[in-house]
Amino acid sequence: MKTIRWVIPVALATVAAFGQTAVPPLSQFEVASIRPSPPAALGQVSLGLRIDGAQVSMRQFALKDEIAVAFNLKQYQISGPDWLATEKYDIVAKLPDGAPRDQVRSMLQALLLDRFQMKTHHETRDFPVYALVVAKNGLKLTAVPPDPADPDKSGDRPAVNVSVSGGRGGVVANYGNGSFFTLGDNRIEAKKMQMNYVADMLARFEEKPVVDMTELKGKYDFTLNFTEEDYHAMMIRAAISSGMALPPEAIQAMERASGDSLFSALQVLGLKLESRKAPLDVLVIDHMEKAPSEN
Repeated sequence: MKTIRWVIPVALATVAAFGQTAVPPLSQFEVASIRPSPPAALGQVSLGLRIDGAQVSMRQFALKDEIAVAFNLKQYQISGPDWLATEKYDIVAKLPDGAPRDQVRSMLQALLLDRFQMKTHHETRDFPVYALVVAKNGLKLTAVPPDPADPDKSGDRPAVNVSVSGGRGGVVANYGNGSFFTLGDNRIEAKKMQMNYVADMLARFEEKPVVDMTELKGKYDFTLNFTEEDYHAMMIRAAISSGMALPPEAIQAMERASGDSLFSALQVLGLKLESRKAPLDVLVIDHMEKAPSEN
């Protein structure tokens, strides 16, 4: 049987970039452009989110990821047509002078609602989830000492610059300010990662949502090592979650993998995934045009 050597885990680093700030009243960008993303080079992925004092830009994002960013949700909290995960648009928008970053989400919401004629409602649904928790034997990681120049400590509000890029050799997800992870050679290597970022990352490789319940506030360096079979299965599941259509042999390869090495790798770090149920907010897309109105 042909081995699936590499598939792309798209948009691994989007929602966490904004933090968990509550959405303020709706406001609007000064001007905004939404255009279909150009085709990516074969075997390559390059997507990114950047916010500075003047502009917001999102490139190579699927609509589902843009909705997730705008409404501060994970992909599994969005219920809508399947094409939301495959239709990709680049957004470039100018912020009004003096607009605080806390209003970027509401501006993105207003933009999507207007240009795509989007109509939604919220529901609370019970989900089977994996809770990311500290194992009984205790955490085996030590938090990275804060950098004296860390903007989180200085009170500065630097530009948000989140990007994901990669090819057949692996993927790099960069959250900015020295926080990133690399994916390749049957391992994940992470630097200065917060646990909510870790949960978001792991959710791409599991059949259930992953919710951070560690209550850990620090940033951590770590490495997760996997068997080759489990690593390939994780890549296939990540591709499926991003909306990619895969051949039957890829699904069969995923189903044959045990998945044990992920749980074992987390155990080495003093972490654990526990099956639980949790009520989560769901954004239901009642109507949305497949293409935006003209810029």
